[in-house]
Amino acid sequence: QVQLVESGGGSVQAGGSLRLSCTASGHTYDTPCMGWFRQAPGKEREGVAAINLGGGSTYYIDSVKGRFTISEGNAKNTLYLQMNSLKPEDTAMYYCARRLYDCDSGSWWQDWRYTYWGQGTQVTASS
Repeated sequence: QVQLVESGGGSVQAGGSLRLSCTASGHTYDTPCMGWFRQAPGKEREGVAAINLGGGSTYYIDSVKGRFTISEGNAKNTLYLQMNSLKPEDTAMYYCARRLYDCDSGSWWQDWRYTYWGQGTQVTASS
């Protein structure tokens, strides 16, 4: 089992920044891919970014490229999402997730492929 806990959400003005963190515990060695997802009210959950741990590939949804950066901490049980130039349309509950095999360009964004999920942290960007 893997437990995930997100933190770092909050409310900012449009153009502001936030850094989300996700701390993992448990049997994390079998879960090489981690991702950030978000869900706004009335919308489907969507993949925001993903990373293959240990210095591997990163993936982003087009709408956040150049503004968001996914990274892992030195301890490799922490995942970050640096969010700059936030827009009102970024407002959502953000979740981190891990899956049992590598991320790849064809499927990193598919939430059903992720086995473990955190409880989420709310991000609100107001105009």
